[in-house]
Amino acid sequence: MKELRTMINNTSLTKTQKNDRKNMFWTILRMPVLMTSTEIAMKLGVSESSVIRFSRSLGYDGFMDFQKNLRKDYQDKVLSISSSITVPSQRIAKRAKLTNTADYINRHFKNAAKNLENALTSSSSTAFEEAADIIVASRHKYITASRGNSSLGDYFLLYLKHMVPNVESTSSAAISPIDHLCNISKDDCLIVFSFPRYSSEDKICAQMAREADAKIIVVADKPSALLAEYATVLLTAPVDSNAFFNCMTAPQFVTEALLETVSHKARGIEKRLKKIDKYLGELGNY
Repeated sequence: MKELRTMINNTSLTKTQKNDRKNMFWTILRMPVLMTSTEIAMKLGVSESSVIRFSRSLGYDGFMDFQKNLRKDYQDKVLSISSSITVPSQRIAKRAKLTNTADYINRHFKNAAKNLENALTSSSSTAFEEAADIIVASRHKYITASRGNSSLGDYFLLYLKHMVPNVESTSSAAISPIDHLCNISKDDCLIVFSFPRYSSEDKICAQMAREADAKIIVVADKPSALLAEYATVLLTAPVDSNAFFNCMTAPQFVTEALLETVSHKARGIEKRLKKIDKYLGELGNY
């Protein structure tokens, strides 16, 4: 829809014509996408040729071409519900009813691919560079991730420990995140993985880090995410999904991309990896 709005605004029309086109556009959007041009014309009180000319003025071959694009956008919105609905039980109730397993798998693949593409363009390489510089320069690195985001936090924890010293997770069965962060200082950083449903515990961690003047790297689903306001550096990755759970393909990509960036800045990685391999070998793990 954003592209269609841009088309209208950029079309060479008089002010009156542009306003008429906008009114027609928004009226059509509120109608079923399967209505014919004749039905829409009758609903609007205009001629069918006006509806067709409107479609062509936006650069489409005709009304059917315009409607095809509306249908695609509508399907994308309906089949990817998690951007607007975060409660799992509500997602189950609202998710699109597809016909077979292959449809579900294909839909999930399309969501994952779209999320991945958006993640690639939403965070600049400069943001990754800045985040990596903060991590390498910080004395202590704290990682916060709760519930469904824990897998990202654990993955990041494991491989960051292979690259830099003084890395710890704030997740522990015996110790609360507040206890972990009680000594955080301006020389430290906090890396938070925060995706819907957002955690109030993660927010408290961010508050503690900000009050200590520590740097905060937030990996979240969008710029308006709960913890975005706390971020020294914000990296975004959408999690749109037709399932009751988030699609974590894009967040995993961002997590790996940040680790990759750190790996080109940190020193002593080879030495650490050789030490790890030595003792894992004695355990018979390799």
